[in-house]
Amino acid sequence: MTRILIVKPSSLGDIVHTLPLAHALKRGLPDAHIGWVVDSAFQPLLAADPTIASLYPMHIPATSAPGAGRGVYGKALRALLATMHGLRAALRSRPYDVVLDLQASFRSGLLALMNPGGRRIGFADARELNTLFQHEGIRVPAGMEHAVDKNSLFAAHLGAPVREEDFFLASTDEAEAAVSAFLQNEGLASEPWVYAQPAARWASKEWLPERWAELADRLPAIGLQCVFGGSAADLPHLQRIAAGMRARAHIAAGRLNLVAVAALIRRARLYVGVDTGPMHMAALAAVPVVALFGPTHPERVGPYHTKSRVLQAAGLPCLRCRRRLCEHQRCMQGISVAMVTRAVRELLEP
Repeated sequence: MTRILIVKPSSLGDIVHTLPLAHALKRGLPDAHIGWVVDSAFQPLLAADPTIASLYPMHIPATSAPGAGRGVYGKALRALLATMHGLRAALRSRPYDVVLDLQASFRSGLLALMNPGGRRIGFADARELNTLFQHEGIRVPAGMEHAVDKNSLFAAHLGAPVREEDFFLASTDEAEAAVSAFLQNEGLASEPWVYAQPAARWASKEWLPERWAELADRLPAIGLQCVFGGSAADLPHLQRIAAGMRARAHIAAGRLNLVAVAALIRRARLYVGVDTGPMHMAALAAVPVVALFGPTHPERVGPYHTKSRVLQAAGLPCLRCRRRLCEHQRCMQGISVAMVTRAVRELLEP
């Protein structure tokens, strides 16, 4: 039995981009034992997936997030050292034969090094001296940009190329029951609806609240209700949107756990929202996606494996700037409600 460890702690979207690789490995190597080093915030999603046999949860505070605060570097260093110690202890008795470092950072290289022995495989062009930790480097062909395609190279390297059947989101009976109860309570059990995701970790990715309100009020005219997703922390943002609506706002944010959110998205008629984890969950589940892009690259992290429309403002030199904060957000202001409504109509066509 081959033991394969995936090092991909975060973010949610990046983890979703890696799931087809894990599914392909288990399908192509049925006896393989697949483990995953993951941020504890995303552990439940992987725990629901029967492909993943072992999980090694961790959490290291982000040093680049806005408002990280003073002392964050010290906290991150202490958390990293504790994580390395715990991972080393966990892997000592049952080491892995192969470690796949998909995070491609100095930190992930250190985590990969905690496995005693085995082959460490990473990207040949990885940043932050990550290549120093690897025995083998996967070369990305010229012109290949999307993260899913790049991650899939690892599956092919191990003799289990990614196929169509490897694109799916796992669920649990508990998650499905929670979603059914939510939809019943909202009066949506027999109504078609879209999953809307207004909030993102980067403020620069967010669309204007008043436009979300106008969109939600327009959707019933084309036969769709609107369910707003997100976390409990997004509720103030969603309440501002709801305050500007004439129609009833259906808010799922903070009412379902991560696995149930995935199950909810799978039942949506389509996804409408910004570039964030739930968008990638929708794409993996083959839910049609209307994606609003501004500071990020859809060629690299856009919706993959589904019918989609990517909307961007036209003629902006600052488009895809990758800035987390922006004073003007012209890229998101350049996406009109009419553009989004038209894209929704197009995806509803057979």
